[in-house]
Amino acid sequence: MTESVAWRQAILPPNANLHDAIQRLNDAALKIVLVCDADGILAGTISDGDIRRGLLRGLNLDSPASQVVRRNPLVVPDGMSRELVLLLMQANKVQQIPVVDTDGRPVGLHLWDELTSPAERPNMMIIMAGGMGTRLRPYTESCPKPMLPVAGRPMLEHIIERASLEGFRHFVLAIHYLGHMIEDHFGDGGRFGVHIDYMRETSPLGTAGALSLLDRVQTLPFVVTNGDVMTDIRYGELLDFHVRHGATATMAVRLHEWQHPFGVVQMDGVDIVGFEEKPIARTHINAGVYALSPAALGYLEPGARCDMPTLFERIKVVGQRTVAYPMHEPWLDVGRPDDLERANLLK
Repeated sequence: MTESVAWRQAILPPNANLHDAIQRLNDAALKIVLVCDADGILAGTISDGDIRRGLLRGLNLDSPASQVVRRNPLVVPDGMSRELVLLLMQANKVQQIPVVDTDGRPVGLHLWDELTSPAERPNMMIIMAGGMGTRLRPYTESCPKPMLPVAGRPMLEHIIERASLEGFRHFVLAIHYLGHMIEDHFGDGGRFGVHIDYMRETSPLGTAGALSLLDRVQTLPFVVTNGDVMTDIRYGELLDFHVRHGATATMAVRLHEWQHPFGVVQMDGVDIVGFEEKPIARTHINAGVYALSPAALGYLEPGARCDMPTLFERIKVVGQRTVAYPMHEPWLDVGRPDDLERANLLK
């Protein structure tokens, strides 16, 4: 979804004329303007083609823009997946789709060009790659877990490639166990078309503690991912979601279903009050991918161990906003040998 400042420049009031619409099209450079009523609810859209057709049928620059508004435009809710938005664009032959909230007010704008060729992002991506990988022994006895091969290449390489396709160019790898093997393979990132820095843990600092080793002041929100998470999540969309919701910390969560192997007896004391045959429990689990604002780093102690759930608790307890980003893309936490086998089958 396009940056908030850009799409807001495309909003047009209901009393505007065609000259105003043309000016707004030129200023926003998004090939569309969003006409909103007095309550801020989307009333319609105007493209340069709509204006051109209006002028051809006798309207002039002083004519009300309402005479060329395309009513009931195609819109999508916030959070719809990139893949589905692209399908809607293709099916309806449009290159822009407004994003609206439950009241019909615009909160963003999807652009075909950005969805198919994401712009370069200045935000950093940090990958936690220092774990011992004890559950994956003997594979990790002589190889760090993020370097284990999936489809012939290290897991870490898949993660970096995926994020680079979304415009991320600056990566920081937190390394510890057999970290020299990671540095030897990736170097400064030049042969992968990215720039890579390293944070070297002298002892394991958990899934968040290594962030305290960042050697520069951060001014932009950034993405953090575990180095053993194979997923098709859109890292850029996670970051945009984080910014839109004004969060200090955002956690990607995934729906997990588990079926009880037995029939469950519901009791009130010793009285049986009901039965449920092999019920399915549904919960949201931590997917190991996060977006953080620079302020989140202030809740870490330099060089002290800390896991992400603990960091989220610290942020929440002082009243800062922590939010969940529901993800639906394929996801696999490669923590055990059978997970590694499954990852190779899926790639």
